[in-house]
Amino acid sequence: MTTVQGLHHITAVAADPQRNADFYTRVLGLRLVKKTVNQDDPSSYHLYYGDDRGRPGTAMTFFPFPGVPAGQAGRGQPLETRFSVPAGAIAAWQSQLADAGITVTPGHTDVPMLQFHDPDGLPLALIGDAPSSIAADTRGETAIRGFSGMSLASHRPVATARVLTGLLDYVESGAGVGGTRFVSLDAPLARHIDLVEDVAPGQAGYGTVHHVAFRVADRPALLERLERIRAWQLPCSGEVDRYYFRSVYFREPGGMLFEIATDDPGFDVDEPVESLGSDLKLPPAHEPMRATIEAHLPGLVSRPR
Repeated sequence: MTTVQGLHHITAVAADPQRNADFYTRVLGLRLVKKTVNQDDPSSYHLYYGDDRGRPGTAMTFFPFPGVPAGQAGRGQPLETRFSVPAGAIAAWQSQLADAGITVTPGHTDVPMLQFHDPDGLPLALIGDAPSSIAADTRGETAIRGFSGMSLASHRPVATARVLTGLLDYVESGAGVGGTRFVSLDAPLARHIDLVEDVAPGQAGYGTVHHVAFRVADRPALLERLERIRAWQLPCSGEVDRYYFRSVYFREPGGMLFEIATDDPGFDVDEPVESLGSDLKLPPAHEPMRATIEAHLPGLVSRPR
């Protein structure tokens, strides 16, 4: 059986699409690589940010739902999304975030760490642990390389740990930040999950993570995992074609929505790499509804950093 290779993408809920785009592109320097719609609710955006190509392991995505109430990260949810940067870039990032008016707290770990929140209150961190094998892209030497990992708070941590190790190929590796660390040994980046306890119950809404997606290479690997999910008798979606990747969604015993997603075909399937994120792209099933969809979506402009 092929292995799961760490995180594919992380999807969170935002309140305002323009504010969201400004923060992740202008402050964090990620590239808006896909401007599309929520395929289950095409009246709202689905925005994808990442490295210069939105490679798996770098894609932070958002459902902006204007009018949705504020959430509270807590038990039964993914908590802190952690991005990987070069260790030598942490000081520059601390200064840059302060200049943007963002309150930053240095983390107490064996590697440099900055903790902060996005404008919706979503917990974020920068970790100075970018692998030397991950080269800088067109965004510069200090740029975010992708995910380092994230933390989870489960209603049933023992059962969630069993899913991480038995279904998603993570290995328990000792203490992490505030909990037990699990590592994906075959992942080039986006390697760690910290399972934390003693957290108050969470509340869904903007400023919280909607789901976490784990990475497999292709459809045969995805279907292998689907068989195992069904054998574990976990509630799941079956195979879903998301056009830019294929997915299986399942609810793990601790209350969180997990997804397994393929590397292929990627975000350049419907536009060239040079112009990723420039125009609203719709999967074929939604293209006949373009006029209606565009009439309902709020305006969204790309502003230079």
